[in-house]
Amino acid sequence: MATPGFFQRQANARRNTSLLVFLFLTAVVLITLAVCLVGYLVTRSESSPLPFHHWLLSSHGIATAAAVVALIGIGSLVRWADLAGGGSRVAKMVGARLIDPDTRDPDERKLRNIVEEMAIASGVSVPELYVMDGETSINAFVAGYSPGEAVMVVTKGALSRLDRDELQGVVGHEFSHILNGDMRLNVRLIAILAGILMIGQIGQFLLRAGFYSSATRSRNSDNRAQFAMGVLGLVLMIIGYVGVFFGRLIQAAVSRQREMLADASSVQFTRNPEGIGGALFKIGMTSGYLDTTSHASDMNHMCFGESARMKFSSLLASHPPVNERINAIQPGLLARLRSRLRDTEPSARLQTNTPQPEAVRFADLANQVAGPARGTPGARLSPLRSSFNETAPQPATQLSTRVGTVTPQSEAFAADLLQQLPATFRNLLYTRAGAIQLCYGLLTYHLPVNERERCLALLPEHALMGEQQDILAKLHPTLETLGEAARFPILELAMPALRKLDADERRLLLSNVQKLVAADNRLSLFELALNTFLNRHLSPTAEQAVPVRHRNYRSVRADIECVVGLFARAGSHSEQEAAKLYQEAIAGFFSEPNQPPASTVSIKELQAALASLSRLSPLLKPGIIDACGHCIAHDGKVEVREYELMRLVADQLDCPMPPL
Repeated sequence: MATPGFFQRQANARRNTSLLVFLFLTAVVLITLAVCLVGYLVTRSESSPLPFHHWLLSSHGIATAAAVVALIGIGSLVRWADLAGGGSRVAKMVGARLIDPDTRDPDERKLRNIVEEMAIASGVSVPELYVMDGETSINAFVAGYSPGEAVMVVTKGALSRLDRDELQGVVGHEFSHILNGDMRLNVRLIAILAGILMIGQIGQFLLRAGFYSSATRSRNSDNRAQFAMGVLGLVLMIIGYVGVFFGRLIQAAVSRQREMLADASSVQFTRNPEGIGGALFKIGMTSGYLDTTSHASDMNHMCFGESARMKFSSLLASHPPVNERINAIQPGLLARLRSRLRDTEPSARLQTNTPQPEAVRFADLANQVAGPARGTPGARLSPLRSSFNETAPQPATQLSTRVGTVTPQSEAFAADLLQQLPATFRNLLYTRAGAIQLCYGLLTYHLPVNERERCLALLPEHALMGEQQDILAKLHPTLETLGEAARFPILELAMPALRKLDADERRLLLSNVQKLVAADNRLSLFELALNTFLNRHLSPTAEQAVPVRHRNYRSVRADIECVVGLFARAGSHSEQEAAKLYQEAIAGFFSEPNQPPASTVSIKELQAALASLSRLSPLLKPGIIDACGHCIAHDGKVEVREYELMRLVADQLDCPMPPL
């Protein structure tokens, strides 16, 4: 089984979580020992003069250590639970505003257009977009637990001060974090840091309570106790700074190299080194510090550039120096950017805020990424124009290598599709009513008029969720013109508006979609894919992390046979051919299947099977993608319905499948 880059990066991100836990435990041990040392100095006069290592095992020492560990653990668990809501909770934590999908602000529309192109090209749902209105600095970050549920937050300064190429470079950088599995690690790091910093926060509280109360009260017998409380608070604050140091050290340990990789990936996505280079150059001339949120230091490892000022930046910074990042993208780029401004800017402003690096060690990787990506994009493309169609049949194992990638062809397809959408049609996708009617339209646009009216009449009357003929009349012609190949990309454009539905509206939408699917008493592959896709992304648990439960194929054998059997039937034209494909695909997992491919697979059965497979270890998922790919590409071509089914499975496994 192949283990392509996307899956390896996902596995590496999960292993980094183990490193994070190790560093966290190390910090907890050191902080606990420091607090215990204070406790030892305070209590040793009240007990026998035990050595410190003996005192640790006494009742005083054990109680002190337990209290410290409990406080740190509670601090991390509370923040962990608080962030269980996913990326949207992180965005609200920093005071960001959700950008309306049908916004009229030109800068916000520019961002949305860039993000939509990148999302379609990479095969992920369009992220929810937020803006930090009060921030004039240039910065951005993404947050979430899976690629399909990510949110992207940008500062107002990034929108207003970056041109389109520079903003595209920043978006490409953030999409790299989405595809590399960095978001989950970043969100969990916030929770871990909250626990480490708990002791310092308690010390700060005691310091204020002790010294402030002593200063405001008249002299009495309580003053000594208040002063002692203040001293204890001061000591705990000092120990808290030990926690801050280790917290920042952990941020730096898990962030620096990933930022360099994300810069290189941005060049790969955009094929324009000067885009991200220009954005970094502007950050170097000004700053990326977040001044309107108290969580700037907590978010430092997540952001495009440094979001908080700190001492010992060479050791504790979560990002490499700006100059080093620019020269790593392309040698000589920094000199060109400076030269370009020399005629319009004073020389003092041409110096970035970071020192010139001593050596550039990452340029080779950037050149390797940028070099092959400088090809010219093709003309209008179908999402199915893949190597399977263009040349002789390729091995199915190649399909998993496309997961989590952006190619010039897929980006050209995305840009071309957006250009073909009429303005009215596209604006409707950004409204709740239009997005809802799109779901209905995708299931009915191909039907004869009489049959279409009969199916839509099954929907219960509702001001928002019911049939709206005026909107459908504007959607159907474009759906008919663009055809089957554009159905899933268009649905992804509408996902931000669908996510704005409340829980009751989501349930009613899913119920209505189910009525339309069942209206003709047969289930097409697209109906199956659409229904499963909406259930996956509009469920109450959509933004929560999916844990790894299975580390071998044996524990999910029945689920693999269910999914592979469906693909074998979808990719064949006879029972004999389906049985042969099924045997070949299953052979990659087991010597013999337990049962022949099922003649039919219900929506519930498929959803249950995919939910189980989504809990596989990342390095086992390419096997599923390749087995399904073998079934649909064995004849050297991939039909639209087969591609949509492939997209469905990839989406359920949190594997972004770009247009082929």
